[in-house]
Amino acid sequence: MSHWSFAASTLILLTGVGVMVLSTWLGWSIWQRNGRRGKVGLLELLRFAAVTLLAFTLLRPEFVRLIERTEPPQVAILSDLSGSMLTRDVVSTNEIITRSEWLEEQTGREFWKPLETGSEVVVGAFAAPPDLSSTNTVAQPKEIGTDLTAALGAVIEQQKNLKAVLMLTDGDWNLGPSPIGVATRFRDQGIPVYSIVTGQDQPIADLSMEEVSAPAYGLFGEQIAIPYTVQSHLPRDVATEVRLMNGRDIIASKKITLPANGRFRDSIMWYPREVGEFDLRLDIPVEVDEALRDNNSADFHIAVRVVKLSVLVVDSEPRWEYRFLRNALARDPGVDLNCVLLHPKIAPGGGRDYLSSFPGSREMLSRYDVIFLGDVGVGEDQLSEKDAELIKGLIEQQGSGLVFMPGRRGNHLSLMNSELSELMPVILDDEKPKGVGMNNESVLTLSNLGRGHLLTRFDADEMVNDQIWKMLPGFYWSTAVTKSRPGTEVLAVHSELRNQFGRIPLLAIRNAGRGKVLFMGTDSAWRWRRGVEDKFHYRFWSQVARWMAHKRHLAEKEGIRLSFTPETPKVGDRVFLQATVLDEAGFPLEDGEVNGEILSPGGQGEQLELTEVEGGWGVYSTEFLPQEGGAYQIKIDAPDHDRELETKIVVTLPKREKLGRPVNRPVLAEIASITGGESANTDSLDEIIQKISVLPEPEPAELRTRLWSNPWWGGTILLLLVVYWTGRKLAGLI
Repeated sequence: MSHWSFAASTLILLTGVGVMVLSTWLGWSIWQRNGRRGKVGLLELLRFAAVTLLAFTLLRPEFVRLIERTEPPQVAILSDLSGSMLTRDVVSTNEIITRSEWLEEQTGREFWKPLETGSEVVVGAFAAPPDLSSTNTVAQPKEIGTDLTAALGAVIEQQKNLKAVLMLTDGDWNLGPSPIGVATRFRDQGIPVYSIVTGQDQPIADLSMEEVSAPAYGLFGEQIAIPYTVQSHLPRDVATEVRLMNGRDIIASKKITLPANGRFRDSIMWYPREVGEFDLRLDIPVEVDEALRDNNSADFHIAVRVVKLSVLVVDSEPRWEYRFLRNALARDPGVDLNCVLLHPKIAPGGGRDYLSSFPGSREMLSRYDVIFLGDVGVGEDQLSEKDAELIKGLIEQQGSGLVFMPGRRGNHLSLMNSELSELMPVILDDEKPKGVGMNNESVLTLSNLGRGHLLTRFDADEMVNDQIWKMLPGFYWSTAVTKSRPGTEVLAVHSELRNQFGRIPLLAIRNAGRGKVLFMGTDSAWRWRRGVEDKFHYRFWSQVARWMAHKRHLAEKEGIRLSFTPETPKVGDRVFLQATVLDEAGFPLEDGEVNGEILSPGGQGEQLELTEVEGGWGVYSTEFLPQEGGAYQIKIDAPDHDRELETKIVVTLPKREKLGRPVNRPVLAEIASITGGESANTDSLDEIIQKISVLPEPEPAELRTRLWSNPWWGGTILLLLVVYWTGRKLAGLI
């Protein structure tokens, strides 16, 4: 069965007729004018044929063939086997069972039997988790989740005479593109999609440890912040305790209160007492009214190391802030300290840990993890323009940290005319170069971000920590600041001063390239020692130094260092690698050969192409996109300089399948609405089967050949015109 179909308006039809009449008249006139020669007549007939085909094309012709279906109609039954189907919230014979158990019950009684009369039933499943218990499993799967688009798309591709589709699922779509797109394909082919929603519309009573974002490593003897997220689906506030477990031993704990039906984010502090690799667990006790009792914990891996930080302190005179900072860092066993004291108009300071001048070369400066710039600027007997440029390169390319600590002499303003101006986290008020003095004592007031940040953490309890900051001795002088720059995170503000932009930021941090920058806008942190000695003063600057240098020591060996971002990647995250390589003399490697190799958890090897970063700091970068979870083995080497480093990066799988969540009824209802199907609850399964059984058989398949958009059709018309014009030239016609 076939016929032609046209889609042209009356105007297009009249235009086509006019073109045909005009072409006929022109052809007749030309033939007459050339003595009715046979060659001319043949050429004009050729042109008439081309114009006829072109006019026919304007009518948008389509050749339609109707193909009668000879095979029986098919009904596809799709069962959801994803992890979320293990949620226990389905009522069956006066008891609560899991969604998957209900599905097994229905499958056992072969609920689709009434459909087998007159139809072929195709029973399948989707989103089944991989078998990780297999002895052949060497890596985690690439992604675990529910992809409704892939499930429906596979059915419409594989089955050629679909009558309807029935999905038994909770609709927890968490992977792949929106299923609405594939639903339109079902609508265009007249195939309704039905769904049985398995589960409840409200989350069940439960507490779950959603995520733990532990760093890749921590330092021995120093506190390590381990952020976590807990989701509560209980209708009440819960006073509980989060516990850090090493096997059966509790190595840290913290009292918390979880809000009713809310998400709670916090950090627990851990003070490791030994070096090594640790597999730890973070958990919360099970409440009596929880329906799920196996999702209250999360495992993670962390390394504890001993790292010696290299710190450089630069100032112009031995003010109190400088003296106490220097003493605190000098007594820190984890810090290798150097100082440069540029006395104005006299020789630089000398003594233990002092340098006679600023280390003004890449090879000398690249060893430092953190640089403190006090009341010093760019000018005579201070830093040079080259020094400022070197500091900027060290921060941006090698991932070191920079701390701005302005003083009352106002030298910091000269830094704003150097390369360091781009690194400053705040905008300074150049009309007040000597800063702002006050008769009354002021204090630093923590911002919302500062209350939970590692740098401002003096106590694991956030409320206690906030009280400590309020009781710390204050200051009488501060740097004149207008506002923070875009991209800056303000940790603390002036307790008294404000302007049109709000409170004056005095403690702020900012990312600069691969490094970090901190601005301290007062010179009185040394006063925090009053009555408590080094308790708070030492801890603050110790946390600053270690936080800033953290990324530089993710993986290192003599003459080579590797950092990566993000530190704890997930499948699908793009991981950026930066290798810093030094030659045998300790100079940053330039124009050298640096090779990389990566071995995936599945055992597949791949070469990494490392590209040298401009600037001459010996930094080589590359990236990769992990497609599966597990430990990736990374090897970086510079064969000409005997530098080699091996490390591993643990990539985790996003936890898409979660228990206790309500069903996603809206997406299933929309799919049914688009396709002309229906979405119902579990007690309506037999009713839906009855509706599918009385559906009419699929219409004959319709195949349309669109001549108006067919390239062969257009090519034929073009060929006729080419032959016509070529023939005119050969025949000597003008």
